Amino acid sequence: MRLHHLGFVVPDIRDALDRFARSLGATSDGRIWEDPHQSVKVSFLTTQPNDAQVELVQPIGDNSPVARFLREKGGGLHHACYEVDNLEDQIVMMRSAGGILARKPKPAVAFDGRRIAWILTSDKFLIELLERSARVVL
Repeated sequence: MRLHHLGFVVPDIRDALDRFARSLGATSDGRIWEDPHQSVKVSFLTTQPNDAQVELVQPIGDNSPVARFLREKGGGLHHACYEVDNLEDQIVMMRSAGGILARKPKPAVAFDGRRIAWILTSDKFLIELLERSARVVL
């Protein structure tokens, strides 16, 4: 597993991008992806090449998986995302260690259709798993 990004929930990405970039000394290309599979908008900031990124996450509607987190906690640090070679094997390993599959694998728009899955560890740490490369479907 390799740390890919830390996800931070915000009420409005456009308002948060410049503020986060200044406070972290980070850069952003300004792209915002809308992902109907996840019911969120996302954008990424980079501090150093090859370092993990910071993902800003904005809920789309009240049914978004992060809407409740924003309402009840006001947003903030939400998850860590790890890139993995084999998504299914990593899910099996984490479940055998007491993790709970919170969301089954789905394609993610911001990652060119690579699948992500969500695991809540036994210590209540929310982990997003990102497959390293897209599955080849013949």
